Amino acid sequence: MSNKYENQLRTFLRILEAYPGAIQLSRFLPGYFREHRQMGSGDRRTASRLLYNYYRLGKACSSLPPEERLMLAEFLCEGKQSVFLQSLRPALYAQAGDSLADRISFLEASEPDFLLADIYPFANHLSDGIQHRDFLSSFFQQPDLFIRVHPGKLPLVIAKLRESGVLYKEIADHCLAMPNGTKLDQLFPDSVMKRPFEVQDLASQRSGDFFKPSKYDYWWDACAASGGKSLHLFHQQKDIKLLVSDVREGILENLDERFANAGFKTYQKKVLDLTKDPSLFMHSYQFDGIILDAPCTGSGTWGRSPELISQFEERQILTFQRLQRIIAGNVIKFLKEGKPLVYITCSVFAEENEANVDHFVKTYNLKVEDMELIKGYDRRADSMFVARLIR
Repeated sequence: MSNKYENQLRTFLRILEAYPGAIQLSRFLPGYFREHRQMGSGDRRTASRLLYNYYRLGKACSSLPPEERLMLAEFLCEGKQSVFLQSLRPALYAQAGDSLADRISFLEASEPDFLLADIYPFANHLSDGIQHRDFLSSFFQQPDLFIRVHPGKLPLVIAKLRESGVLYKEIADHCLAMPNGTKLDQLFPDSVMKRPFEVQDLASQRSGDFFKPSKYDYWWDACAASGGKSLHLFHQQKDIKLLVSDVREGILENLDERFANAGFKTYQKKVLDLTKDPSLFMHSYQFDGIILDAPCTGSGTWGRSPELISQFEERQILTFQRLQRIIAGNVIKFLKEGKPLVYITCSVFAEENEANVDHFVKTYNLKVEDMELIKGYDRRADSMFVARLIR
């Protein structure tokens, strides 16, 4: 029996050595598995789990050999569920039935190389209100999958989930949570564009509470990506006009079908690089609201892609802060007086969040109407920051 788990360990070490570290695991692993078709589906699932758990240790125990770090990661992430650990490290497995908090305390007392703070060594940059130990502990749990159900479609979606035996939780109006890895494409085989929901993290859905559009408003989703927040805005108020823009032309291409499926017709699209003054392309545009979901470190989402903790360099925080300030300065001039800029990041770093809000207030004569760090780490969700600023 142990040979099976020793083989899994060898496979893990081969993939770890092949992983270049410059791209996310979610992009690397499918390509690796295509090149190694001899791996069965069970082998692929196990290898993926081991790799993600390994990177959930962040920068802790970096001096230990990879196989030793993996055992600590399995202990923390899987506990008694890890037959892999039971086979290869039975002494450590004997403590695996304790709660996560007790497992962490056990390693702190027994493993000289283990310090919880080393997992995510950027504590001096965290936004106010984050409980540091709880935040760090959350990295040993995979976040849930959240969907935002379209208005009027909740009974249909719940009926399908129940029929398929999928475990789910109703978190809020139109928000459902289910285990990560739930095969939504099999449950709802229609194209992504025609599904009665959006895959959208809980914190991202909460950020929509700050939009508050009024009838006949004209809004601008300045960094729209594939339009998830635009659709959230439309579902709040159908009688709006909208401009969506992004620097990436390709990512805007699916908006037309997506918006058509939602019944949204009163919008325009522009490919804009907002690090440059867009006045030449914007003419006399003036908006009743602007959503600026700014490019950021993504540090509030690293529970989903923990490999990014090890790849991140502290100096990048100020690089993103400068970028956010440039973009904000280029969009605020198009906001009507008395109207809101909704500034959003998926970051937990104060430089990208509170410090930027202070800068916007002082530089552009804005007033903070509401501001919140949306803590998802205690709800198996991402963490995000949102501020509603009035010009």
